[in-house]
Parts: sequence; structure tokens; C-alpha cells
Amino acid sequence: MRQLLSGNEAIARGAYEAGVRVGTGYPGTPSTEILETLATWPDIHSQWSPNEKVALEVALGASWAGARVLVTMKHVGLNVAADPLFTAAYTGVNGGLVVVTADDPGMHSSQNEQDSRYYARAAHLPMLEPADSAEARAFTQAAFDLSERFDTPVLLRTTTRVSHSKSPVTSGDRIAPPARPPRRDPRKWVMVPGNARERRRALEVRLTALAEYAETAPFNQVERRGDDLGVITNGVAYQYVREVAPDASTLKLGMTYPLPAKLLREFAATVKRLVVVEEIGPALETDLRALGLPLETLPQLPAYGELDPALVARALGLSRVEESAPATAPPSPSPYPARPPVMCPGCPHRAVFSLLADMDLTVFGDIGCYSLGVTPPLSAMDTLVCMGAGVGMALGAEKAGYDKPSVAVIGDSTFVHSGVTPLIDIVYNGGNVTLLILDNRTTAMTGRQDHPATGATLMGEAAPELDLAGLCRAVGVKDVVTVDPYLRLVTERAIRHALDFAGPSVVIARRACALNSKETWTKGLRVDPELCANCGICSGLGCPGILPAPDEFGAVTLDPGLCTGCEECVAVCPFHAIGWPDHA
Repeated sequence: MRQLLSGNEAIARGAYEAGVRVGTGYPGTPSTEILETLATWPDIHSQWSPNEKVALEVALGASWAGARVLVTMKHVGLNVAADPLFTAAYTGVNGGLVVVTADDPGMHSSQNEQDSRYYARAAHLPMLEPADSAEARAFTQAAFDLSERFDTPVLLRTTTRVSHSKSPVTSGDRIAPPARPPRRDPRKWVMVPGNARERRRALEVRLTALAEYAETAPFNQVERRGDDLGVITNGVAYQYVREVAPDASTLKLGMTYPLPAKLLREFAATVKRLVVVEEIGPALETDLRALGLPLETLPQLPAYGELDPALVARALGLSRVEESAPATAPPSPSPYPARPPVMCPGCPHRAVFSLLADMDLTVFGDIGCYSLGVTPPLSAMDTLVCMGAGVGMALGAEKAGYDKPSVAVIGDSTFVHSGVTPLIDIVYNGGNVTLLILDNRTTAMTGRQDHPATGATLMGEAAPELDLAGLCRAVGVKDVVTVDPYLRLVTERAIRHALDFAGPSVVIARRACALNSKETWTKGLRVDPELCANCGICSGLGCPGILPAPDEFGAVTLDPGLCTGCEECVAVCPFHAIGWPDHA
């Protein structure tokens, strides 16, 4: 069957056809759709785990039990999973284990731009990198065979363009190999130092065998054309090279670790000019120079951000009619108005950050939709580093003597992911920190997935609902309050009380994501132009449903297509100009 699939959908399809029995992961753009697609097949157990480390450990257990298992995450999630990843390289596998890491060049939805290829080298794990959806399916299937053949987890790396671009895929039938019987073998699976030293030697033997395999692996393809230019490339960069340099010979590396040294040297000997085209940084180039290949430097190829055909053409010294401007020319102004990211109409986070801004608090922030609290006009966030970091940073600032009124802010899914342990640290080390948990009942930023505190699983089954307030009390927090963020005065009193409390305190602002609770929307709020003073206070909420006045003497209006009736603007209007039709 021939279908048009995204790279993520194709990875899921490849895993399905390879007979995967278990899929685990944590949602993170650009990887999220892989597991969501896998969950549509009822003969596979698919689950969101609290974080990527747990997801990989569950996957490793499934592999130990003999099942083929897929675990998915984005690049920063691989950092969270690094602890079990490095040791899993020692233990090896039983059932095939494939770890998908989706990198985000250009940082479309990430706090950093990371090159996960270095993880393959550091952990001594084979890495495959598809260049389109057809390869995403085929490489995923092959990765499970590779995993079982060489007794190793296999890293499958994609990037945003491969993950989200669609191209034709020819699908096949599901062929589920028999589950491998688990065998109790402490020397292989119990990584105390004595066993680990033995497995380290086995890992080196495996790497040698993988390097020999790489020389003839079907993932690495030589395409001979002219002998003037030879390009070594991988992933989506291959597509750009083929577009702008159709006469160049290419060596497309689908297996980027370990590298096929003999094949690379043979290819280099057939061309007059040899270059590497890759995204983010010179991971391949560094390895190839270590092999002694006569590479030409491409100074115009950026070391960060995404590539595109125009960038590749300029780097290769090839002209394109539509890209005649020099590389240093500033980008042309867009003919379209700017559309900065903004919280949705009715978002409960908006009310909290508007309040925090008015209270002039230092806010140690975190990863989620509420990261938009940093943007104008709210401008109410002071730090954002990684999942859970805001909680620990608030404690660190307090211990360093910072005495300005402060709060740490974290979402419900992120709290479960990595906020519990720093909260325990606050309690254990006598911190006087106030934590706000913004509980919108979902993992909203990545597409509104469920998590342990929502009462549902990825497969749509009812699940026990984690009691966030009870959890906070269980780790030793004495002052825990739950409020509705739509009730501005109540929320403000709760935050002020928490700030005054001597010791750790938690305020849970609980209100479901507006996109998940559309049935509660109430239409019909109006602005009374006779009462509106055009003071700008309601516009300070940053709600896209509030339309500015046409001039300094006019009144703001509400877009009936966007307004959800949340009444956040009603709560802040000092002139009582906003209300329901019988009041406004």
C-alpha cells in the first residue's frame, strides 16, 4: 500500500511492521506523533511515561522480557534518558530496542539546538539517520534487526524537517517475530563493576563488528555522477544537495555511527573536490578529517540553525537565480504582519502571569505553554532553562541570599516529569520557596497529551489520577492550596499567603486547558464603549480576543470568534466596562 506519510508516521509504521509489542516515550516536538500513531494499533501497548528516563527503563525491561520495543523522545529528552542509555549499551538487549531522538535544528520548539549524533559516539551505539519518510519506515524496520543481530540498542535520529515533512511510503504487512524468551543472566544484565568491566570489553568487540558491517550496510549509498564534486552528507541535507547540485556525486550516510572508513576513502579517491554538507555542526566532518580525508572547508555553511537549498547552493559556490543576493544580505522584510506566539484565548495561565506581573515577583520559570509568560505584554518570567529547573533555581537563589519576593512556576506535566525531586530538595534543605503548579490538566504545549495526573492513558484507558496536592504534602510541604486561576482575587490571596508562610509552600492553580474544555465556553461578553476609558489594562493580558481601540478616543472590543467568556478581562477592568449584555 502506498501512502503519503510524515516521517513520524513512517517511523511508527516501520515499528508496527517490525512487530513491535511495546512503545514508550514522553511527548516532545518534533517526536510526539510517533507514539500517538503507534497507539492506533491495538496489538501494541503504547504509553506516555512520566519522563524520558522512565520511558527508556520501561523499554529496556520490555526488551529484557523478549519484546521488540520502540522508545521516542526529542533531543533534550535524550539528556534526561542518558543515564540508562549509556549503561544499556553495556547490557545490550534481548528483544530489539530502538531509541528515536528527534533533533530540532533552528529551535522551532526547543530551548537549545543539540546534535544527538554525539550521543552515538559517546555511548558507543549505532545510529541510523533517514532522509525522508520512505527511509524512516525502512530504517526503523531494519534497526530492530540490527539491534538483535548485534545485541545493542540502536539510535534512530531524525530532525524537524524529516519528522514533519510528508513523502510517499510503500507500506507492508506486520511481521511479528516470536518473542525471545527472557534468560536470567546477571553477568549481562547486572552492571556491578565486575560485570560492567566484562561488558565493556564485549562492547568494544561489538563496535568492531558494527564498523565492519557499516562498510556494506544498505543505509550508506554511493551515487556516482560527475567526478568534479563529491559530497558526503546525511539526513535532510542530502535532499538539499540533490536539489542544488544534481551533477555531484554523493555518499549519503544513513548509518552515521560507526562510519564506513573504507567506503569513505574509496569515494574520496573518485572525486576532485570533496566536501561535507551537514546540519548544526561538524560532527561528520570532524570524524572524516580524523580519517585523513582531503576535505575542502565550506566556510559559508553555518554551524547552527537549519540548512535550506539556498544556503547549500551558496556554500558550494553554485548560483541560483532566485537567490542572487549575497549571503550577508539582510533578509527582505515580510509582506505579512508579525504574528508572535501568544497564549490561547481563555488560557488559565494568562491570569496567573498577569497577576505575577502586577505583584512584581521574580519568577523562576519552566518549559510548557506557560513559557509564553516571558513575552510582552505579560513579561513575567525571569529564568527558563529546562524541565524542572525553575524549582531548583528558586531554592538556589534563596540559599544565595536573594530576598526579593519570588516564586517558581511549573506545569502539571512538567512537575510530574522533573519537578518532584527539586521540591523534595526544597523540603529537605529547609528552603523557604513558593511553588506555583499550573495544572491545566494536560501536556498542552506538545498537543494536549495525557499524563499521570489527568486520569487517562495514551491508549484512552481510564487510569488512577495522581493527586498533586497529596503528593506535595507527602514530601513534606505543610502549606498546600488549590485555587481556580480565573478567580483573580482568590488566587492573589493564596499567593500572598504562600509568600508569607515560613517554609515551603505550594499553590496549585487548577483549571483545564481552554482547548480541552470548549464545552465550558460562554459567548457574549461585550465592552460598553461609554464606560471604556481605553486605559490599556485589559490589553495588558495579551489576549488575542481583545481588539485595540481604533484611536485614542475609541473603545476596545472583543472578537466574538475568539472570546471564550473566561472573564479574565472583566477581573482587571477598573471601569467595569466589560461584562455580559445585561451589564455592559
